[in-house]
Amino acid sequence: MAPTHDDSTQPLEVIRKRTGNFLEDFEPGQIFRHKGGKTVTEGLFTTFTEFAMTSNPLAKNARYAQRHGYRALVCPPGLTMLVAFSQTVEDISENARANLEYVDMKFGAPLYVGDTVEVETKVLGVRPSSKRPNLGIVHVQSIARKNIDTDDEAIVMAWQRKVQVYKHDDAAELHAGQIEPDDVDCELWLPPYDASAEYSTLAHLSSSDSYFEDFRPGTMIEHSRGRTMTDEHIHLTAILDNTSQVHCNQYMIDLDPSQYVGGKLIIFGGIPFVLCLGLSSPDVGDNALGDIRYGTGRHTAPLFAGDTVFASTHVRDKRDHPSRPDLGILDCVLHGHKFERAEGEEHADAPAGWKKTQIFELDREIAVKRRSHYA
Repeated sequence: MAPTHDDSTQPLEVIRKRTGNFLEDFEPGQIFRHKGGKTVTEGLFTTFTEFAMTSNPLAKNARYAQRHGYRALVCPPGLTMLVAFSQTVEDISENARANLEYVDMKFGAPLYVGDTVEVETKVLGVRPSSKRPNLGIVHVQSIARKNIDTDDEAIVMAWQRKVQVYKHDDAAELHAGQIEPDDVDCELWLPPYDASAEYSTLAHLSSSDSYFEDFRPGTMIEHSRGRTMTDEHIHLTAILDNTSQVHCNQYMIDLDPSQYVGGKLIIFGGIPFVLCLGLSSPDVGDNALGDIRYGTGRHTAPLFAGDTVFASTHVRDKRDHPSRPDLGILDCVLHGHKFERAEGEEHADAPAGWKKTQIFELDREIAVKRRSHYA
């Protein structure tokens, strides 16, 4: 019979692990090479393309994508953003209160099923909150590369963001300061135009009224579909490896609800981001070859389980593509909103007893096909 070891008289050492970084842990110039990386699987591609109601055939129909010069189905920009952005969460925003702003988000090489994305982030700035001593703002720049150390290595995205992060020790001194962002060579890859490809034979697979010629500056397109969020957001956040506790740990919030927005789980900002892109897709993105750049974007109100997301697009301007006569560039602002009950109130932009609340806005530049060349 094996001897037993009785350690009941020995004190048990308790190790309380701390994950993520707090405000006092950041300093300008600091580099994070984020853990894990992420290979785009068919399951990941399908889950988010379908959830977001993406309609662009480049992400739905392999024959269409290949005819247009892509290797296979192309990840829509929202999915590329989710795969890359989520890798930064553990190091940058695990202990955040809110993501405040996206800045200069640029897209590069196309992302396909089977590609592996790895991300690196540089801290650009740290500053304390002017109103809440236990909070401050961290400004970072991230670069996402695919298929590192292969012939297919390329930058798929580069972006900055500003995050409101908690202190761990309210008395801790900060490494306050600001440095300039790096100049990152990230330009949207576009397949060459092939006059012999007979693109028009596939024109029925995309919307007939979303070519470059169809858009008029100074108009607002109200997209017709909505999408109600349930607690499925916890699952969607988890499969992206996003570990921020404000999205999945209600117990933590219940211990001190005044510390957290709304006192309940807040939906990961990447979800309304990708959902608004998807809801706009039939009217704005169906005949796009890619999103070029998002100058700035922000979440203007939180999204919770039970809310229904709607979207609209303000077409600000349109211009010729500098090197592609088959394309034009659309300059627009994507808005997301929800309706909230407001008993007894009247609002011009909502039914009686409801009010319209904007939840998201995004400056967006899109490379859009011309009907003259593709239909």
